[in-house]
Formats: sequence, C-alpha cells, structure tokens
Amino acid sequence: MTAAEARRRFAAARVARLATVDAHGHPHLVPIVFALARDTIYSVIDAKPKRTTRLRRLQNVSANPWVSVLVDHYDDADWDALWWVRADGSARVLELAEPEAHDALQLLAERYPQQRPAGPMLAIDVERWSGWPAGVGA
Repeated sequence: MTAAEARRRFAAARVARLATVDAHGHPHLVPIVFALARDTIYSVIDAKPKRTTRLRRLQNVSANPWVSVLVDHYDDADWDALWWVRADGSARVLELAEPEAHDALQLLAERYPQQRPAGPMLAIDVERWSGWPAGVGA
C-alpha cells in the first residue's frame, strides 16, 4: 500500500486507536475520534464523563511525543477486504485557545457534530504512513 493510499483510507475512517508510551516505557492504547488536515491528526478531549480532562495520553505525550495511530477494516465474510493503516509521528498538546486548535475544532465539528470539546487537543504530525491490504480489492 502506498503512503497516499494509506492516508486516504485513514482519512475516511471514523475511529482510530492511539498508542502512547509513558516516561517508563509502559504502553497505553485508547480509541479516538479525529480529523486530518494534510499530515496532522487532531483529537480533542471531549465532554464525555471522565474523572479528569488531564488524561494519561496527554501526560504520556508530554513525556514522550512519539505515537502511533491505527485504523483498520475487518469483515467476517470477506477476509480479502481486510486492511489496516498506521500513522507514526510526533504529538503535541494544544490548548483550545491556540489558533491551530481553533481551526482543528472546526474540522472535528464537521466530522462529529455531537462532540463537545472539554479539554486540550492532541496534534499529531505524521512522519510515516504505512498499511497492509489483504486482497487485491482491499
């Protein structure tokens, strides 16, 4: 799969999994919703019930900015349609008042009108797109 095809499939996905690592090397994996602008992935902490808006993923990125974000397609009936795409890059924590976050919030609102931002945003600058398709038609 080419980087362009991987990016196209990634952009069309509705949910992804964000992998971060803390300062001690312990992995942390969570599902996220996101918007993609060129080669930057944005995901905001939303207002769904949480104990805090200072989530582990934000702490991990502050300690170690290298992350991976994965999307995939699974089909019980057609394993030739299986595929996955991974975006590897460096993440930054943005406060919602920053101009870059303001623009990203508009993109997120277009994709997920029900989402209500409540905390900081992650901006992930993708350095590498990779992927795997199972079959010719995948």
